[in-house]
Amino acid sequence: MTAPLFNRRHFNASALALAGGGFGMAALAAKARKLLVLGDSLSAEYGLPRGTGWVALLQKQLDQSHPGTVIVNASISGETTSGGRSRLPALLQQHQPTHVIIELGGNDALRGLSLAMTGDNLNFMAKAAKAAGAKVLLLGMQMPPNYGPEVTRQFAALFPATARATGAALVPFFLKGVGDDADPLRWFQADRIHPNEAAQPRLLANVWPELKKQLQ
Repeated sequence: MTAPLFNRRHFNASALALAGGGFGMAALAAKARKLLVLGDSLSAEYGLPRGTGWVALLQKQLDQSHPGTVIVNASISGETTSGGRSRLPALLQQHQPTHVIIELGGNDALRGLSLAMTGDNLNFMAKAAKAAGAKVLLLGMQMPPNYGPEVTRQFAALFPATARATGAALVPFFLKGVGDDADPLRWFQADRIHPNEAAQPRLLANVWPELKKQLQ
């Protein structure tokens, strides 16, 4: 009679352990992080060996600091804020990210597109991502100085204005330490537009402090 009783107790204990493990797995699943990066050539490894861009470096960083975090890099070379705006709803539905990093606006500036349109697109994307339940990190950009100081100022102001209006986190200048370096040419490819491989850790260093806050 004692053996069956022992087996029954053993079964009950095992069942409880499995149930607890199930709850633990569910809790881990609930905490799983998925980052969607919506950017242009600066995030799409343009002109770089595969796996050396700042997004790939970020994945390696997350593998160490936040295991299980997955990055979906939906960046496309040449992308504008209008292109990002049109693609974002489907990306949110498909990937259901917990975090969205928006790195767009540089091509708007290079093409001389409407500042009002760029600002409207940035606001739309930040609000759409937040409405989908994601935390949003906006990477600020600056316009080349040849457009004149006033236009340059207005463009740079779009990013903090969007952050204030939407509650998104902000990296004030994504290319800090690269585009504003005393000798910036050493950080750029031959086209003088795209950061080289040596610059990628600097770009990550600009993003990481703000992103780390959102991951806690």
